[in-house]
Amino acid sequence: MTDLASLPLHQFVDQLASDAPAPGGGSASAAVGAQGAALLAMVIRLTLGKEKYKEAWEELDALLPKLEDARARLLALIDEDTRAYDAVVAARRLPKETPAEKAARQKAVDEATVLATTVPMQTAFFSQSALAVAPKIAEKGNPNASSDAFVAGLFLAAAVEGGLANVRINLPGIVDKELAHGFREDAEHLQEKSREALKSVREIARARTLIA
Repeated sequence: MTDLASLPLHQFVDQLASDAPAPGGGSASAAVGAQGAALLAMVIRLTLGKEKYKEAWEELDALLPKLEDARARLLALIDEDTRAYDAVVAARRLPKETPAEKAARQKAVDEATVLATTVPMQTAFFSQSALAVAPKIAEKGNPNASSDAFVAGLFLAAAVEGGLANVRINLPGIVDKELAHGFREDAEHLQEKSREALKSVREIARARTLIA
């Protein structure tokens, strides 16, 4: 499979627009999340070194490693999401003529379904980890980049929602009901935190720029 994260943007978008089911919403969510984390890092770098914002340098600089880690992980998840989908398709195509084949196929489908749920949950998790610091960056960062911090918040919140949509669509296929319940609870928690963080970013951006 092509390394999606290394494709020129227009080629990645072309693949999304094709009639192939993957890459799809999961990979797109990871890509949007990576862009959101990158934008927050940009706002910090546009603040560091500017004397008028010196009081915020240390606090904001300490957030860069978290954002860079989230960006790197989300970029990797672009491809991981498509590979997880392909694994489900491959498992469902396994032979099921004999009892042994049926058992092996079911095991492969179960494992692939858990993977296809875990990957978008990671997309939601790392997007939320970046979104959690967006309010502080919007508040302390260079006010000339407040709109960029707001866009970052929108992107990251969309990535969280997109990741969780892909989690939830897979939950009925998870045989382990306790595991499915855990995924569901984690999804609700991440969604709540995401919405609170985006609300804060929006309010701060509105106060600083009157644009949001």
